[in-house]
Amino acid sequence: MNKTRRSAVALTSVGLGALSLFSACTQKAPEPKKPNIIFIMSDDHAYQAISAYDQKLIQTPNIDRIANQGARFDHCFVTNSLCSPSRAVILTGQYSHRTGARDNSFSMRIDSGITTFPMLLQKAGYQTAIVGKWHLLNKPKGFNYSSVLIGQGNYYNPDFITNGDTARTHGYATDVTMDKALNWLSSMRDKNSPFCLMIHNKAPHRDWLPDTTDFHEFSQDLPLPATLFDDYSGRGKAAHEQMMEIDKNMHLYNDLKYNASGPIPNDAPSDLHRELDRMDSAQRNAVLRFYASEDAKVDTSKMTHREFVIWKYQRYVKDYLRCIRSVDRNVGRLLDYLKQAGLLDNTLIVYTSDQGMYLGEHGWFDKRFMYKQSFRTPLLMRYPPKIKPGTVVDGMAMNLDFGPTFLDLAGVPKPDYMQGTSLVPLFGGQTPADWRKAVYYHFYEYPGWHAVKRHYGIRTQRYKLIHFYYNVNEWELYDLKNDPEEMQNVYDNPDYRQVRDSLTVQLRLLQKKYGDSDSLAEKFLEHDKPMMDRFKNVY
Repeated sequence: MNKTRRSAVALTSVGLGALSLFSACTQKAPEPKKPNIIFIMSDDHAYQAISAYDQKLIQTPNIDRIANQGARFDHCFVTNSLCSPSRAVILTGQYSHRTGARDNSFSMRIDSGITTFPMLLQKAGYQTAIVGKWHLLNKPKGFNYSSVLIGQGNYYNPDFITNGDTARTHGYATDVTMDKALNWLSSMRDKNSPFCLMIHNKAPHRDWLPDTTDFHEFSQDLPLPATLFDDYSGRGKAAHEQMMEIDKNMHLYNDLKYNASGPIPNDAPSDLHRELDRMDSAQRNAVLRFYASEDAKVDTSKMTHREFVIWKYQRYVKDYLRCIRSVDRNVGRLLDYLKQAGLLDNTLIVYTSDQGMYLGEHGWFDKRFMYKQSFRTPLLMRYPPKIKPGTVVDGMAMNLDFGPTFLDLAGVPKPDYMQGTSLVPLFGGQTPADWRKAVYYHFYEYPGWHAVKRHYGIRTQRYKLIHFYYNVNEWELYDLKNDPEEMQNVYDNPDYRQVRDSLTVQLRLLQKKYGDSDSLAEKFLEHDKPMMDRFKNVY
C-alpha cells in the first residue's frame, strides 16, 4: 500500500473512531429498569403475631425473610382500622372521608371518579393483577387480571370471581390464592412488562378456621396478655361499652367451634355450619374430628369464670395462629418462586395487614379502636436496590403511603389528590428532619358491629389524643412513654394540661390538612342514619 493510501486509511479510521465516540457520548443512556411490585396483604394480621416483631406467640420464618433481607417498619399506622375502609385508603391514597368507603356496615364502595394507584401503574405500562380478598362493592378496575373472593370469602373451597366469571375452587383459601398468584406470574403475565401483583389473603380473619394440615400446631398453652383481665377503670365509656370481649362476646360455636359436630344452638350464628357444608367429606371429617378431640380435653362446666376466659383465649389465639401458619408457608412458596425465576433483585416485596388486631389485649378480639394493637399494622419491605438487609425504620408510616410509594418507585408522578407520602425517603433507615411528626385517625362505624364508638385522634411519638363522639363526648389522652399499654387516661390530669392543649391544636391542623372536620362528621351521621337504625335495638 502506498503512502498516500495508508494516510487516507488512517484518517478514515480516526474519523470513524471519533464518530463512534461522538455517537456514544450523545446517545441517550438506557432508562433504568422499572421495579416489579408484589403487595401481600393479610386480613387482621397483628404485628405481635409476626416473629420479626415479637417472638412470644409464633415463629414466621418466611415472612421474616422479607424483614431480614429488607426493612421492618416499627411505626406504621392505619387511618381507619376496618377492612373495607383500609382497602379503599390503600388503593386511593386518601382518607376515608374522601374515598366514600368509611365503614363495613354502611358504605363499602369507593367513589367511582377516583383513580387508584393500579390504574395509574397500568397506564404507565405495568401489568397489574389482584388475587384473593377484595371486600369492596366496586368491581376491580385497573387490573389486567383479577380473581377475587366474594365478600369475606370462605376458608374452604372458596368461590372466586375471575375476570367476571364465578367458579368454586377446591382447597384451602390461602393455598388457592397463592396458586392463582403463582400461575399468573409464571404463565399469564406479559413478561416484557413490569408488573404489580396484589396478593390479598382472607386469613387470619374471623372465624379463624385453619387448614387441616396445621391442626397439630400450638398444642402447648400460650402466654397470657398482661391486660387480658383489664377492667377499663382508667378509661371512659367507649372502652366499657364495646362488644368485642373474649369473655362476653366471643361465640362458643361459631368462633371456637365448640361442640362443632353437635346441633347448632338456637342463638348461634350459622357461619361454621355454612363452612362445613362447603367441605368435602375428608375435609369435614378432619375438622370435626380435631375439634371433638379438643373438646374432650376440657370440661367447661367445672371451670371458674377466670379459667373459662383463659380457655376461650387459648382456643381463639391458637386457631388464629394456625391460620397464620398457612400464610407464612405460602409466602415461602412465593419467595422461592421469585428466586428460581430470577425476579428477586428487581422486585419490591411488601408484607402488611389491612389493620392490626387484638389478641386478648384488654380482653378483646377484633380491631376498630385507635388503641395500640388495632391502630398499628405490620409493614415489611424488601427491595435490594434501595433497602439494605436488616434495616429498621422508626419514621411514622401509614397505609395512606403505600400507593404513593409504588408510584414513586415506578417513576409515575403522584396525583395531587393523593394525601399519602412516598416512603422511599425512609428506605435508608434514617428519618428525614421534615418527616411527619404525627398521624391522624378517624373511625366511623357506630352503631355497628362490636359497638366501638365513633372517634378521631392524633398520635405523636409520645402521646395519643382521642375524641369519642356521636352518643358520647369524651376525650382521652395517653402518655405512651409512661403508659405504653394505654391503661390510664390523663386528659383531665392538670400535669398534662399543656400537652393536651398543644395536641388539640395539632389535631385541628391535621384535620384541616386532610380536609376533615366535626361538621363533616355530622353530615356523615345524617347520611348514615337510615342504616344506623338497623342496629339501634342491638346496641
